[in-house]
Amino acid sequence: MKALILNIQRYSLHDGSGIRTIVFFKGCPLKCPWCSNPESISFQPQTVKMESKCIHCQYCSFDVDECPTGAITQFGKYMTVEEVVTEVQKDMIFYRTSKGGVTLSGGEVLSQSAFAIELLKQLKSLGINTAIETSGQGSTQNLIELATYLDLILFDLKIMNKEKAKLILGSDINLIKNNIKTLVKMHKKVIPRVPLIPGYTTDDENTKEIIAFVKSLNLTEIHLLPFHQYGSL
Repeated sequence: MKALILNIQRYSLHDGSGIRTIVFFKGCPLKCPWCSNPESISFQPQTVKMESKCIHCQYCSFDVDECPTGAITQFGKYMTVEEVVTEVQKDMIFYRTSKGGVTLSGGEVLSQSAFAIELLKQLKSLGINTAIETSGQGSTQNLIELATYLDLILFDLKIMNKEKAKLILGSDINLIKNNIKTLVKMHKKVIPRVPLIPGYTTDDENTKEIIAFVKSLNLTEIHLLPFHQYGSL
């Protein structure tokens, strides 16, 4: 079994407790205009060439693993569960000493749920703390199975109005609400996260809807994510 992985980032201090390794899945069903990782959206591997770095050595005409000048960058590669586990195990000592672990992020992990479930099973068998960052845009049944092997779910809440969410993001807010409610009923540790995006998520109406919804879930913690433009050219 393989999944399209964008990147594996070691020694992260965010997205969960302690020192963590973040496994970024590639492919997302949403189209958030502010996406900070636009290279994670496509469900296909992508190659990007920076002409300013190209020395026209012609090596790219051959079967080579890496551009000598870094002019060509490959976004996404297919990896097996075993390959991912081998990579994240390199920092086991940091997980143990800092109470850290592994976080699955994206893209959208739910879009490659079968792989994610098998990966989480193996991580838990090794005693590794597990977390996921998700938009909640995906199968409820798959999310339930994933949650069985998760210690923490970081759940994005963005645009709450049904029509706006569909038009701007391509998301189904009713599905998303149902998914987070399901996780809460499972007594999983869920932390809603709200990206503060001017013109999209920070207006009074959307803010009030998010507050009311989170209160209805009886959750005591929410994370507000500052706006940045790391993904801009």
